[in-house]
Amino acid sequence: MARSKRELQEINAGSMADIAFLLLVFFLVTTTMDSSWGLSRKLPPPILENQPPPPPIKDRNVFTVLANANDQLLVEGELMEISELRAAAKEFIANPQKKEDLPQFKEVDVELLGPTMVSKQVISLQNDNGTSYNLYIQVQNELEAAYNELRDELAMEKFGVKYSVLEDIAQHSDLPSESEPAKAKVKAIRKVYPQRISEAEPKETGQ
Repeated sequence: MARSKRELQEINAGSMADIAFLLLVFFLVTTTMDSSWGLSRKLPPPILENQPPPPPIKDRNVFTVLANANDQLLVEGELMEISELRAAAKEFIANPQKKEDLPQFKEVDVELLGPTMVSKQVISLQNDNGTSYNLYIQVQNELEAAYNELRDELAMEKFGVKYSVLEDIAQHSDLPSESEPAKAKVKAIRKVYPQRISEAEPKETGQ
């Protein structure tokens, strides 16, 4: 007598789809994705009619950076290599020797640090319509690095840890006992070295 063939059981594809969907939801809910793309810059707000002009900023408090159409970098009207920009920006922002031609200071009461002299520095960045994207990004990176290095140095001096480490703990620690003190220290460092980069709309400089 011939043995009857056993029928193959079909796999329940619907259940597998449900499981895959649940795994996807779990991944999206539990995963933190960091992104370093993009630049956090704001253009100056438009001046409205009948709005009084902002108070003038003294020239000594402004660090002018121009990237022209020939991909040349002019800092305070002088040609400068991109490799020199970070050090020049740090010198301007901190003004460690309190030079008369560099930014003034004002006393600010900073939480955790007490009364602190804070520079009135502002970096004015201007690009030409012909400026290459490569130079634009390099300038942004060097100015960002200047602020970050000064913040790291101050955090090491006051708290014994780099600012970048404090920022990482503040953003990613799930323990309030770690994240809250780190947030307070980050806030204090930013108050001493606020990132003030005023970026005007690109224009034709003819340079």
